[in-house]
This record gives sequence, structure tokens and C-alpha cells, in this order.
Amino acid sequence: MRVVAQGTFDLLHPGHLHYLREARAMGDELHVIIARQDNVTHKEPPLLPDRQRRDMVAALDPVTEAHLGHTEDIFVPIERIDPDRIVLGHDQHHDDDAIRAALAERGIDCEVARAGPREPRYEGEVLSTGTIIDRVCEERC
Repeated sequence: MRVVAQGTFDLLHPGHLHYLREARAMGDELHVIIARQDNVTHKEPPLLPDRQRRDMVAALDPVTEAHLGHTEDIFVPIERIDPDRIVLGHDQHHDDDAIRAALAERGIDCEVARAGPREPRYEGEVLSTGTIIDRVCEERC
């Protein structure tokens, strides 16, 4: 079973790894689509370049292959990868039903699932890129 996960993956943290491990456990192959900087409109744009974020995600053990998203149409890489399942992160802003409808409209036959959350395992563990950035600014700026 081919699985797709997607996200920004700006500054990698344990929450990202949890998401990708959970997604990989749902199939035999895990393809990860990295959002292009210009397409990130629901939060602050990533600090790191697109290719750097893709290369870092590609280096993670659960990942079979990492792909950059399409600049204009987020479904282009999904059509190319042809997944059996798309796994969304537990806190991603996507509407599951809207994703299912868009997939059906394009004739893409795959399931949509959500990964579960990961709680911090020890005091001070950071599971958010925004929190990492805030902490760096507090400590170093």
C-alpha cells in the first residue's frame, strides 16, 4: 500500500517524526509531499528553502521518497504518486471531507486518514515549529 503524507516541515521536531512514522505504519511505502514556500498561506511561511526541507524529510527512516509540491495545483503530485491512502497530520488545517470530494472529482481513488497526536514525553520537549522559533528568539535574540 502506497501512503502519502504532506506538510511544511520547516524545522523538524519529534511531532513530525511521529506523524511520518504513523503514516508509514499504514502502508508499505511513504511518499511525503513538501509544501512549496509560496503555497503556505495558512501560517507563517517556512524559513528554510523548499529543497532543503525536502532533503531533510527524505533522510528520515520512515520516508520512501520526498517530493516538492506543485507550485499551482496541490493534487498534481498526488496524481503522479497514485496513493492508496493520504494521511493528514492530527493538527493540519485541511478539511477531510473537502479533500475526499476533491479526490473523487479528479477520479483519484484513495482513503483519507488522520494521524494521532503525540504528547510531550518530558518537560520542555517541543513539538511545534512555532514554539521552536519562539524559544530561539527568547534565548538568542
